[in-house]
Order: sequence, then C-alpha cells, then structure tokens
Amino acid sequence: MTRLAITVEGLTERAFVQVLLTGHLRGLGVEAIPILIGRGERHGIGGGSVSVKRLVAEMAHLLRSFDAVTCLVDFYGFRKKGDATVGELEERIRERVASRARSGRRARGVFPYIQRHEFEALLFSDVSCFGEVDGASESVVESLRRVRSEFSTPEDIDDGRETAPSKRILAVLPDYRKVEDGRKLALRIGLPTMRAECPRFDTWIRRLESLGSERSAEEGRNPECR
Repeated sequence: MTRLAITVEGLTERAFVQVLLTGHLRGLGVEAIPILIGRGERHGIGGGSVSVKRLVAEMAHLLRSFDAVTCLVDFYGFRKKGDATVGELEERIRERVASRARSGRRARGVFPYIQRHEFEALLFSDVSCFGEVDGASESVVESLRRVRSEFSTPEDIDDGRETAPSKRILAVLPDYRKVEDGRKLALRIGLPTMRAECPRFDTWIRRLESLGSERSAEEGRNPECR
C-alpha cells in the first residue's frame, strides 16, 4: 500500500478527502491521509495562510514519513503569488520540495496540486444538488445555474474578491456552511461528475490513482522494496 500525505488548506478540504478520495484510492492500493497545514489540526480549525514557503516546509517534512506527498489548496487567497499562474506555483513547490528529498525515488513522489480557483468550483459540477441544502430554493439553484453557464468549466470561475466560487454561493445562499454543506454536496455530486466537469482536477486524480500501480511495478523490479 502506498502511503500518500495530502496537505489540505482547511476543514472543508480535509472532509472532502475523507469522504470522497480515501475510499476510492484505497481500492487502488493508495492510503490517502489528509493533514491540515501547520498547526490547524491541533486546534481543530483550518490551516489557512497558504504560501509557497509554507507548503514547501510542510510537504518536505511529510515526505520523510510518506511514500508520496501532494496538496489540496486554493489559488484564491494564495499569499504572495504575484502574477504566477497555478501551474507555475505548483512547479516552484515541486522543485523546492524535491530538492530536499533524500533520494531520487522520494523526489518523484512530490506533486503539488492547487485548485483553480477554489475548492467550491468543484461544487458547480452539478448545481442542481444545491436544491438539497437547507435554505436553498429553486431561485438559488437557478442563480447558480446561470453562473455555471457563463464558463466553459467550473474551474474557469474566476477568483475575484466578490466573484470567487464561494462568494457566488454565499451571495445567493448566505447560510451556506462550507464544511458541512460542502461535504454533503460533494457526496451528492460524486467524484465521476466532478472529474467529467473539471479536467484539471481529473488530471490530478489520475496521478493519485497511478501511485498504487507504480508501487506494484517497483516492487516487481526490486523485491527488497516489499
């Protein structure tokens, strides 16, 4: 079993990994463990305050105890990103964490993922499911449906201060609860729909899935790894 650490930004992302990714990946030989960035876990609150420097320190530390490390954090609110794209930030993190790895094999197990532009974008994969959220009405669903229709994919919904995915949800559903409602919606929408609607997210999931087969192949070449 490949042990995978997923550094997550907050409780919403941790719940998402626990309810949708852990069971799916375990069946493929990957044990995924979400870990709140920094001291968030100790205090029972979200980690927040995401930056390249902080993610590098966190992931490099985890790589000592896990076979592979990744992360699930938002591009929205990412500190000191300047004009860097999501891909450029991911590459910076990968290079710096890999440079701290004690072996080439461990360096290959580093692959950061930054959600474009925010976790809640995944929930726009099927906005009809918002109808089951407490306080939501058909007009709420229709408003979110109009937002979704303006973009090619949910991942294209921008990260403006008032127009990020979570801000658009709160604008029409003020009582929306990020952790509890986000978890319920993720379960209702399901991983297959999210992957079909969000190609960048799907590429990341494919990479996670491949870890199990890569481990099996490596053990086949080198029995001492077993």
